Amino acid sequence: MDFRILQTFVVAAANENFHQTAEALFIAQPTVSQHIRLLERELGIQLFMRVGKYVRLTPAGRRFLPHAKGMLEQYHNGLDDLLSWRQGYRETLQLVASPIIARTSLPHLVHRYTRQFPDVDISIKIADSIEIGPMVQSGQADLGLSRMIPGELQLDTFLIQYEPVVFAVPHNGGDMESPLPDWEQELSTKRLLTHNHPVYWDDLLLLLRRRGIPLRSMVVSHVDITKRFIEEGLGVSFLPRSAIIRELFENRFIELETPGIELPKAASYLVLPKQSVPVATERFVEILQMLYPPLAPV
Repeated sequence: MDFRILQTFVVAAANENFHQTAEALFIAQPTVSQHIRLLERELGIQLFMRVGKYVRLTPAGRRFLPHAKGMLEQYHNGLDDLLSWRQGYRETLQLVASPIIARTSLPHLVHRYTRQFPDVDISIKIADSIEIGPMVQSGQADLGLSRMIPGELQLDTFLIQYEPVVFAVPHNGGDMESPLPDWEQELSTKRLLTHNHPVYWDDLLLLLRRRGIPLRSMVVSHVDITKRFIEEGLGVSFLPRSAIIRELFENRFIELETPGIELPKAASYLVLPKQSVPVATERFVEILQMLYPPLAPV
């Protein structure tokens, strides 16, 4: 079976329009129609029915679609594996990391790993912490680096490290001798950008409200957007220090002390499947253990 024809079928099933399918695949529309006819002839059954300008899968088409997707996935996986082998790779490592970890500690980890094990083909996915547990449990990743403890039962989780959460405000443009702004005034006069970290916000907001600070908040669920908003003067926030090291060094942010309020700590976790893991994964864990001893189970 021609895999180009299978690809045409899968894209046509998604678009439900042969013209859009042709544009997506950069082929002529008559070629799309020809591919579908050839596939229907080979299978001996109709896969699409026309409904005005659109097409819809027949019951047979809906039944065949997951098989077509599976064959295409196996085909592409085979090509990727062969390409890795030709490039000198002998093992694979698929990891998924939260955005904060990917920007801070992950580059150093990957640099050290590739230097020691250059024949491992590494694939890195970036996902929110809440998605990391399901991805490791389902086999989409060999290991995860998360900012929260996953709820999935078939996983082992290890604490990598704690780091302080700090109060970040935009730099006021003053020199080193200028007095720092008052942290409570900053909170009461600027909008508080919240929930850019998956764990500590609810408890922290309760703590601030108990202190009697009038808060106007805005949920901004991504750290990078939070930092951009702070730079633009749209608000202030509490962030893990590792997330704003560069901004502090470049005098774009100021870290303010919060007397009377004990700020939380942010944690990083290693997430692994409970069953045995490949050698490439074990080696990555060994590097983590050397850099962040001890890895404590949670």
